[in-house]
Amino acid sequence: QVQLVESGGGSVQAGGALRLSCAASGYTFSTYPMGWFRRAPGKEREGVAVIFSDDSTLYADSVRGRFTISKDNAKNTMYLHMSNLKPEDTAMYYCAVRTASGYSIFHPRNYGYWGPGTQVTVSS
Repeated sequence: QVQLVESGGGSVQAGGALRLSCAASGYTFSTYPMGWFRRAPGKEREGVAVIFSDDSTLYADSVRGRFTISKDNAKNTMYLHMSNLKPEDTAMYYCAVRTASGYSIFHPRNYGYWGPGTQVTVSS
């Protein structure tokens, strides 16, 4: 049974930093690409970053240069280091496991397992 649990969210001021963690279990962690998504109030779910089994990464334009996705296969944990946070980064952040590839890289339909989310709030 696949389980994903996010942690590390919180409230910070603009310009601050946070590190989100996603603890995974129930599958071979190192094999599957994983991603971070976010959903702000009143907006569509948005792909933020993806990391592949070879540790290559992709980022949304809105976060490139400020966010860094990484993973520790020994700990079955994925991370999202967020710096220079802006009020528009305020959202619920979710981690997900990519189980399909029929859509564009950030399309949620590629991701078969999701965590419950962790809230990030950035004040100006």
